[in-house]
Parts: sequence; structure tokens; C-alpha cells
Amino acid sequence: MNLKEKVSRILMELDRAYPQSHTALHFKNPLEILIATILSAQCTDKQVNEVTKGFFKKYKTAKDYVETALSALEEDIRPTGFFRNKAKNIQQCCRELIKKFQGKVPQTLEELVALPGIGRKTANVVLGNAFSIPGIVVDTHVGRISQRLGLTKEKDPVKIEFALMPLIPKEKWILFSHQVIDHGRGLCTARAPKCPSCFLLPFCDFGNQEDRGRGGSKK
Repeated sequence: MNLKEKVSRILMELDRAYPQSHTALHFKNPLEILIATILSAQCTDKQVNEVTKGFFKKYKTAKDYVETALSALEEDIRPTGFFRNKAKNIQQCCRELIKKFQGKVPQTLEELVALPGIGRKTANVVLGNAFSIPGIVVDTHVGRISQRLGLTKEKDPVKIEFALMPLIPKEKWILFSHQVIDHGRGLCTARAPKCPSCFLLPFCDFGNQEDRGRGGSKK
């Protein structure tokens, strides 16, 4: 099976297993998903949702974040970890939103990544979830699983993104990202992946190497 056929089969299996995949972060508007994504760095989505449940009632606009004392913002997001750096990035980002975009979240990757603390991963999360603009989100799950499946040998997230873009149909970029993240959380975990139970095992370089290493054979 060539790479194109392999990708087609992988996408078919992902659609079968995760037909309704979507972000686990709770949000009601573009600014909320932007802030939630910043908070999600080195933090679980579940914990972020616990924090933002009351947080988004207090901070409704970019101006609210900017006008709040940095120390107060830090305390509000402390449970997400790395709160000092996150609070600083949030305030700097919101200042730029006010200065350049009247407090609104822009709808292009180029404008988003120009904001303080915003990389391609966060930008693609915002574009896909807030505006339905296609982008491949390369987080730790997407990076790891893409390598294990043999879709790329790159290790840098940006290089992985560019390697995947010609392989995955553009109209599936958003869903593909969500599906692979779900798969990484449930089956293809970083440690002790559940290879024998994985429906992608027939297409997985890593899983088949592990099987051979145990002296097993596929049936």
C-alpha cells in the first residue's frame, strides 16, 4: 500500500471511530477560545474548563483583561499552571487586539501569530474552532501519532504541520486534528499505548515494530 492509500484508510478509520470529534475546551466566542487555548499549555482541557467556567463571566472583552491588575489575573488562572507567564501573554495579546483589531480576534493565521504568545498551534485552534477556517493543529498527540503512523519523520511541530498538509485533504484538516487528539488521549498514549486494541495498528510503523520486538506476529 502506498502512502496515499495508507492515509485514505487511516482517515476512513478515524471517521468511523470519531465521527463527531471536537475541541474539549468550552467557549462561546473567538476571544474565549483564544484565551482558553493559551491557558491549556501544560494543562489539561478539563482543568482549563474548571477555571474558565467562572473566569469568562468576569472577563468578557479584551479590555477586561488589560484593565485588570496583572497580579489579580495571575491568581484567577493559577490552577492552570505557569500562571505568571500566561497572564503576561494574555494581557500583551489583548493590548494588541485592542490596538490593531478593535478588541476583536483576527481571522487570518498571519495576524494571529503576530500577536504576543500566539504560535501556529494556537492560531490554528482558534481559526478552526471559532471561524471554521482549515488548519492542522500539531499538539503533542498529533505530533506523536503522525510519527508513529509513518506520516512524517519530522519532530518540529511546524515541520510536522507542513508535512501533513499535502497528505490530508484540506476540508478534513480541522476534524483530523480533533480525531487524532482524541485517539492520542484514549488509545495511542505517550506511555504504554494500547497497540493490541488499536484499529490503526495495521497502518502503524510503531505498533508493528513493538509487535515484532515482542516476538509476536500479526494475524
